[in-house]
Amino acid sequence: MKPCWAEAMRRPALAVLAAISLSACAGIGAPPAAERPNAAPNAVQVSQQQGGRFIVLAGPKRRHAEPYLGIASTNFDLLRSFIDTRNGGVAHQLYVQDSYGGPTRNWNAARLATGQSLRFLPITVSEVTCENGCSYAEEFAAALPEPLLRASPQGLAVFFTSRSGNEKTIVVPPDLIAQQLAAVAEARAARPAAVAAPTPAPAAPR
Repeated sequence: MKPCWAEAMRRPALAVLAAISLSACAGIGAPPAAERPNAAPNAVQVSQQQGGRFIVLAGPKRRHAEPYLGIASTNFDLLRSFIDTRNGGVAHQLYVQDSYGGPTRNWNAARLATGQSLRFLPITVSEVTCENGCSYAEEFAAALPEPLLRASPQGLAVFFTSRSGNEKTIVVPPDLIAQQLAAVAEARAARPAAVAAPTPAPAAPR
């Protein structure tokens, strides 16, 4: 499946930069649009997926690389959390969008600095164009257990590796972890009692 900006990438670069806004892309893999249109850009954005089954909390976007072809909505990462409204279970992720030129990277693993493996969540690998050299867009995530987040007041670093031998380190600062956990607690408190008591993490949408 190609991202919604894939066809536009086939146009001349200047037209691409003028016409494309990736924030308009919609899809279950991409961070959800906020239900609060006037929310501050650095606030945790709250939305719903799958007909309200999941409350989705997406933290502020941060850059892990320069925007690809100057397109602002590429090469970013963020924390996101899924609350299962049926039982209160929560799943946390470090979500990454990676756009690049050259051979496909096929990101496939994640770990902590201690060597502890994290569950890697592949989302999409999309060929954007191969007219003048190939370009790709990948979406993927690492599952972050809540006990790990709560035990990381100093922040944490997640190391991603790919089948092609690429490596990427994303550092999650402590203030973003605290902000995310506070937003999850607030969302739980605002929901019915059935949602307030956490249970084992649900199988969150990718």
